[in-house]
Amino acid sequence: MKPVIDIAVEAEAWESFEDPATLAETVIVQTISQSGAKLAAEAEISIVFCDDAFIADLNRKWRGVDKPTNVLSFPSGGPIAVTPVLGDIVIAYETTEREAQEAGKPFRDHVAHLIAHGFLHLIGYDHLAAADAEAMEALERSVLARLGIDDPYQEPLASVEDGLAPVKGPLTSVKE
Repeated sequence: MKPVIDIAVEAEAWESFEDPATLAETVIVQTISQSGAKLAAEAEISIVFCDDAFIADLNRKWRGVDKPTNVLSFPSGGPIAVTPVLGDIVIAYETTEREAQEAGKPFRDHVAHLIAHGFLHLIGYDHLAAADAEAMEALERSVLARLGIDDPYQEPLASVEDGLAPVKGPLTSVKE
């Protein structure tokens, strides 16, 4: 089952992002497959690619948080098997780009992760409780692995050339 995906680009920065519709469809179809979600026959979602100002306004209005974030999801509510409109996913360019750079991962891979994450929220997943977060993250890892994308929760290893020890976890300087 492939839902209808409406794409809206609300920020110029996204104009150079190659084929967001195909990426969204690929990620969402894989997420449906991996999650086993049963959607309404005419299921529809919207994805808005915006800037930090746009998402900060939404974050302030709907969550009471006065700052930008990478992704917001707005589930429409109701059982997904009979609800045709699943909801909206909103992704901010600047925050997403900064996070990708800081983590040393390709921007497109990070966007794919945020699409999967946002879609899981639309179909009822959450990460407020530790067990729910673990289940959601495991599903995200599985979806992305099937798409050839590295584990988004794997911390990058430090580079010896940068004078840092190759360790997992907080990076520390090598002491000689």
